[in-house]
Amino acid sequence: MSVAEKAPSKTMSDAEIVEAYLTASMIPDPEAAAVYMAPGTVITFTGGREFDHPRGPAGFNAKRYRWVKKKMDRFDVCPGEGETVVYSVGTLYGEWHDGTSFEGNRYVDRFVVKGGKITKMDVWNDSAERILVQRGIDA
Repeated sequence: MSVAEKAPSKTMSDAEIVEAYLTASMIPDPEAAAVYMAPGTVITFTGGREFDHPRGPAGFNAKRYRWVKKKMDRFDVCPGEGETVVYSVGTLYGEWHDGTSFEGNRYVDRFVVKGGKITKMDVWNDSAERILVQRGIDA
């Protein structure tokens, strides 16, 4: 059974919960990803866009990319009082809508995990910068 197929449980580490969420998100299967999120979770996406369900980022990504995946290089885990902050750091790869492929697009996702569920997610990546370069606006 893959990590994405597991239901969240006390046996999964906070990093495994984040990895399972991201794996489901990349399918994309927003409903499977939502299993790892607590009610009321806020996802703050690139550009400050806020979503309350993984459908939001999936819909936004469908407008920006033909398809996109994450190469998850590492998870940095920062335990705290009653919550854990988990950073997923890596690169994006995929294809723009014009058919041009890309890779090496840096990303950092920051998650807050409490009681075995994601309660907050913040997303940053270089896609906007790459779009500017494509359009010749790389000042």
